[in-house]
Amino acid sequence: MKGFGNLLEGYRRFRANKFVTEKGRWQDLAEGQSPRAVVIACSDSRADPATIFDSNPGEIFVVRNVANLVPPFETGGGRHGVSAALEFAVTQLEVPEIVVMGHERCGGISAALTGKFKGAAAGEGGFVSAWMNQVDGAAEQIARDHGTDEEAHRMLEEVAIRQSLANLRTFPFVAAREKNGTLKLLGCHFSIRDGELWLLDEADDSFRPV
Repeated sequence: MKGFGNLLEGYRRFRANKFVTEKGRWQDLAEGQSPRAVVIACSDSRADPATIFDSNPGEIFVVRNVANLVPPFETGGGRHGVSAALEFAVTQLEVPEIVVMGHERCGGISAALTGKFKGAAAGEGGFVSAWMNQVDGAAEQIARDHGTDEEAHRMLEEVAIRQSLANLRTFPFVAAREKNGTLKLLGCHFSIRDGELWLLDEADDSFRPV
């Protein structure tokens, strides 16, 4: 790891190679964007949607946070980063698909399942704990019934994907578009170790490898 200097080296490679060879694409993108999907993904450095879906700039509108969670629709309270991103992508860009992508060995899921940051102060895990309390009920039940091993982690990762899909449908502008057929919601799970994507079949509530 070389810090920001290493990132600058990457930037210079981008300028010398990708930007030069695709300058027309970047000029078109400067005029606006028309992404084909919203991908709600985890902030984890190992689960980059652009890499996993081998997409080009301008193709996917990415929303990333701890454990790829979508809170339910609400108008009060604090800042609404996920809600604002969804609102812009769905109502302004008219993106036709929303994909919730979870992943293997998620740190946020681990924190919820083990209760690692319960009662922690802000700056010591408290923010993570407060964010992950969205799945606390499921986490406690899974830990009680199945422990906290790798299988239990996978179970809670899948629960988080399902819950985010359910919460997406609490947004009126999402629900209306899904109902009229102009918006599709999908859930998937990425295995870091195997490089394999599992797609949720909501009809029978099961994940299958693509």
